Amino acid sequence: MAEDVGASASNDDGGLIKEQERLLPIANVGRIMKQILPPNAKISKEAKETMQECVSEFIGFVTSEGSEKCKKERRKTVNGDDICWALATLGFDDYAVPLRRYLQKYREVEGDKAANQDKVNNNRNNSTDQDKEEEQPSYVAPIPLKFGMSGSSNNSNLGPFN
Repeated sequence: MAEDVGASASNDDGGLIKEQERLLPIANVGRIMKQILPPNAKISKEAKETMQECVSEFIGFVTSEGSEKCKKERRKTVNGDDICWALATLGFDDYAVPLRRYLQKYREVEGDKAANQDKVNNNRNNSTDQDKEEEQPSYVAPIPLKFGMSGSSNNSNLGPFN
């Protein structure tokens, strides 16, 4: 049975999902791992692959719990609140709390972006063709989500969670 781990997974349709579709891209996993390490540190391929399996399984585990909540509430869409709830329910309060704060800030930024887009759209409707050419669409970069690890010397940059 241990040989089957990670080979494939089944979806709700009874079909098989290829491993490359089930797992996060290893380059992304390696990049995230590298961010917490000293600049001269190296990460083995085995370590990246192990972490790739773990984080992919973790995401599926938490999402499944959030999905069950949605099914009970007869909803089809899993949202950020459901993920926060699932993290807390599964005992990951250390992650649920900062994720709730991140979600709140994300929604504030998204609300600002929507309000700015409405203003741009209203201005376009009320402006001349020359004014339309001069306008630039507004863009707000997403807030990075970073967790501080207790006991880590690299938790000075916690983004919006300071």
